[in-house]
Amino acid sequence: MYLHLGNGFLVRDSDVLGVFDLDNTTGSRITRDFLARAEKAGQVVSAAEDIPRSFLLCARGGRPRLYLSQLSPATLLKRSQEDIL
Repeated sequence: MYLHLGNGFLVRDSDVLGVFDLDNTTGSRITRDFLARAEKAGQVVSAAEDIPRSFLLCARGGRPRLYLSQLSPATLLKRSQEDIL
């Protein structure tokens, strides 16, 4: 099954390792460093037209990827529990 992140981006449910709230997690220096390193490595994909509210850590074939989404983690959780796709 797939999870719609907004702005036409889809990821496989099985590839999602975690969904994180940017407001809560970016208060930590460790998280900010992690996001900065991922961006430098070219592993960040923006699925947000506006200011992102969450990020998803995904892995497919051993390659980590970070997706920024304008949707809240609660909305993404609700979408992941729906059997639409």
